[in-house]
Amino acid sequence: MINKFKDKDLGIITIKTSPQAKRYILKVKDGVVVGTMPVCGELNTMLAFIESSRPKLMLALQHPPLPKNILNEDSELQTNTFKLHIFRTDKDNFYMNLKEGTLHIACPEKTDFKDEWVQKLLKGFIERALGHEAKRVLPQRLLALSKQFGFTYSSVKINNSKSRWGSCSTKGSINLSLSLMLLPAHLSDYVLLHELCHTKEMNHSERFWQLMDQVTNNKALTLRKELKGYKML
Repeated sequence: MINKFKDKDLGIITIKTSPQAKRYILKVKDGVVVGTMPVCGELNTMLAFIESSRPKLMLALQHPPLPKNILNEDSELQTNTFKLHIFRTDKDNFYMNLKEGTLHIACPEKTDFKDEWVQKLLKGFIERALGHEAKRVLPQRLLALSKQFGFTYSSVKINNSKSRWGSCSTKGSINLSLSLMLLPAHLSDYVLLHELCHTKEMNHSERFWQLMDQVTNNKALTLRKELKGYKML
């Protein structure tokens, strides 16, 4: 059963029954009050529940929570080399500044963080900072690891791949995603070593994983599983 009616303060209210519901539940979803009650529930009881909850519902409608994963002043992000700081300013434009281990992103006072354009802009700022740091850090680290373990490669490039942490061509050209800067240092090293091992073993054969164990102190499988817990940009 689904009932819909309009309230002068709360707008459209939808009331439905659910076999899974064991109690009366009220939620605000996409600007609409939704009430769920057990199949054997009474409509009058739900209406009374709505009335007693009216102040809270009005507040929720006036100040809806921000969607998950949205970038705003409360966002926390710690990368390999910097942390994120988003703040409001009395200036009329957006700007960023990467200084002393912090990426500062300034937003005009009236910024609407739910705006799709704003989110795209903020993500673009973060990508630029990650790209800058990736080009500064990763090639040097790759070179150091190659010298430490006796690998050689022809070139290294930083890209914005969102599907692969890294890759290695048959000619020994290594590509690294700027998303590596989101990983802890030991997992970033694991990916770099993975690609370096491909300069000697192009597939994932037993010999490849034996080589990986040699350069990771027999922790290749453990590190591989740990890496799966992280997402790319």
